[in-house]
Amino acid sequence: MGFINKSIVKLFPLVPRKIVRRFANKYIAGDKLSDAVELAKRLNDKGIMGTMDVLGENISTKEEAVVSRNECIEVIDAIDKNKLNSNISIKLTQMGLKIDLDFCLKNLEDIMDAAKSVNQFIRVDMEDSSCTKDTIKTFLSARDYYPRCGIVLQACLRRTYADVQELIKSHTNFRLCKGIYIEPVEIAYRKKEEVNEHYLKILRVMLESGSYVGIATHDDKLIEGAYKMIDELKKKRDEYEFQMLLGVRENLRDKIVKDGHRLRVYIPFGEHWYNYSLRRFQENPEVMSYVIKSVFTKN
Repeated sequence: MGFINKSIVKLFPLVPRKIVRRFANKYIAGDKLSDAVELAKRLNDKGIMGTMDVLGENISTKEEAVVSRNECIEVIDAIDKNKLNSNISIKLTQMGLKIDLDFCLKNLEDIMDAAKSVNQFIRVDMEDSSCTKDTIKTFLSARDYYPRCGIVLQACLRRTYADVQELIKSHTNFRLCKGIYIEPVEIAYRKKEEVNEHYLKILRVMLESGSYVGIATHDDKLIEGAYKMIDELKKKRDEYEFQMLLGVRENLRDKIVKDGHRLRVYIPFGEHWYNYSLRRFQENPEVMSYVIKSVFTKN
């Protein structure tokens, strides 16, 4: 069945966008910033924090990067005006990472100026392996400019443990995830068991170092392992948080909150929802089977 579902995902481009959108709505807040704000309010009312993300990485022109930069500044302003318990996640390819590193850093600094004016935290997201080195380099420069920021690292990459060893020296604020990008086996673990083992190894180093960690996972074994580590190390509730994607395993999300842990939900929004939704379906291909069935079902 797993093979069938993965094959179905390959048919994704043949499905009308109208039908895809119906299923994608579970994973995105909407097209507009106001949609994300309203969702963040609802999550906050449940005791859940948010992190907003303007969809649309891998821009190709400086003009597009400037638009993305301005959109991020608008998000920061909306978080402040609406008194939301939320921050913003930024993908550096939206800021021009693959065009010009100095240009990208300047855009990020402009966003940080806006964040500094209202004392908001900024999360620098991680993308595919072609961006890893430059993302870490840009993050370190940005952190010198504005310390209230953190970075995302991916447990699937073999280099991540070594990266953490360096970054913990300055008590970096981390978000640790498995990583969704399909990477060559030479640079990445591909088997679930290997990724999970590496994840927990990295998480232990992060927590033992005193770094703040966003434990981003929907995996029962990883959450169980994190619970045990938190108890063993006697971590206080304000020294870590769990993080989950919008629309994924909401029952588990609510259980984590009920267990007394801080939890943050990723809130993506914007017009560039299609590619993001494809990645979600690749993660959860059985959902795609429902999408395909909808093509042949009267509604």
